[in-house]
Amino acid sequence: MQREQCACFLDVNETMALSSSMQSTLLRHQDVIYAALRQAIHAQEQVAQAGEPHDFYGQMQYHLGWLDKHFAPIRSNPGKLMRPTLLLLAYEVAGAWEQTPSNGNDTHYLARALPAAAAVELTHNFTLIHDDIEDHDTERRHRSTLWSVWGIPQAINTGDGMFALSRLTLWGVLEAGVEGAIAARLGATLDRACLILAEGQHLDMSFEQQQSIAVSAYVDMISRKTAALMSCATEMGAMLGTRERVTIERLRSFGWAIGIAFQVRDDILGVWASTAELGKTPAGDIYRRKKSLPILHALEHALPNDQHCLSLLYQQEAPLTAKQVEEILAIFERTQTRTYCREFLARECANARAALAAVPQGANAIAARALADMETLVDFVEETVHIL
Repeated sequence: MQREQCACFLDVNETMALSSSMQSTLLRHQDVIYAALRQAIHAQEQVAQAGEPHDFYGQMQYHLGWLDKHFAPIRSNPGKLMRPTLLLLAYEVAGAWEQTPSNGNDTHYLARALPAAAAVELTHNFTLIHDDIEDHDTERRHRSTLWSVWGIPQAINTGDGMFALSRLTLWGVLEAGVEGAIAARLGATLDRACLILAEGQHLDMSFEQQQSIAVSAYVDMISRKTAALMSCATEMGAMLGTRERVTIERLRSFGWAIGIAFQVRDDILGVWASTAELGKTPAGDIYRRKKSLPILHALEHALPNDQHCLSLLYQQEAPLTAKQVEEILAIFERTQTRTYCREFLARECANARAALAAVPQGANAIAARALADMETLVDFVEETVHIL
């Protein structure tokens, strides 16, 4: 039902419309994250050469967009890498363990946090491989999904392997100089997030069999599926940057709020964004009959006749017509659903800003820049309230 709606928050058309500050925020650490991911996979591939399981690691790289289905290298966009970017920004905001670059282009100080950043991204992608299987999705990021090329058993195995690799990659923080006690807490934090993610996926699949889903239950589900790993990323980054519990907790709270906000933003765009604005199909989520926040709010607040109409339209076997979609949008207007979703998004953005404002401030220029980058992320999400 809720198939990884924010696996890649920004599509190609949207990227073209990003502000220069947003582009700068997303691109600043992209190269070092990408290099850490490649190192993590290639290191294990080399160790395994005696047994020659090249297809195994080739399938991982196919999913990540580095290889085609014949395992030939391809040129691809590494994606937004949102979760590892959040981890590195939180690391910088927290003080980067009092390390400073010798010049503006030096990224050596990031070495302490890069294994954790790569681990978080690998964890995210392991969940995507399994989500595609569970939801029977045959396409992701405009390419055939892993299972649709190599079959479900191999895809399950590759996803399991990527999960194991993510944990093995995390222990690279020890070689980067992180104390054993901190490394152990990082591992526990990531494990806890993975368990919460699995809980969220369980709820998501359970909702597919339910006709009536409360808005509160939906918010709980997206909190587990979306916010859990993003808050894990900011918490881990903060733990690598400082021992101050207040800073760590505030940055964890930021990750949770921005994770929910991104998902609600996606829900809003899925109904009210136009092709001209962001390259999305108008009312695309309605045509696909996604049980996202707008429809669930409308079902809770509509008058009986409108509730009955919504239920019938979302259960009919035939595709929705343009006239039926207009009828659903009219019900949304009567229930003031767009206003509710905007207000919901605004509250989560306010929560994210409050968390950042409560982070103890230092004089570190790196921390100040990272804090500004996090504010830019909130600005980007909040713009949805004003443009739709």
